[in-house]
Amino acid sequence: MTLRIIATGGTFDKHYNELNGVLGFADSHLPEVIKRSRITIPAALEVVALLDSLDMQDADRQKVLAACQAAAEKAIVIVHGTDTMRETAEVLGAAVKDKTIVFTGAMIPYEIAHSDALFNFGFACGVAQTLPPGVYVAMNGTIFTWDNVTKNRAAGVFQQR
Repeated sequence: MTLRIIATGGTFDKHYNELNGVLGFADSHLPEVIKRSRITIPAALEVVALLDSLDMQDADRQKVLAACQAAAEKAIVIVHGTDTMRETAEVLGAAVKDKTIVFTGAMIPYEIAHSDALFNFGFACGVAQTLPPGVYVAMNGTIFTWDNVTKNRAAGVFQQR
């Protein structure tokens, strides 16, 4: 089995600019994250975009969908911003039936201390190999189906709708 990992950006992949104190994008952290995670199955990384999910448009969601449909792999992890993860999962949930697609992200950027990024990534990679075909969100140790998840912004967690 090979695992497809698709990067779209989000807080997970943000870099902190020490000169101006701004979080933004440079290169994806995922090559380092994959290495650090010590995943033992082959993992193919595809960077579709590096943007904040609040900036994601319908055309960007269609690119993510096209990447999933074109992937030879049956297990896919999508690293995505948490603010509109559900909206992108909804697009894929309605269109992809023959693959297991797991969305994950982070509330704190990977390179910041005490980030949840590495745990969420490893968790998503594990469940992507075991769940039946469908579209899921895996955050902070919990799995949700694409049509039964929402982000509780006040609590900073995902929960059932």
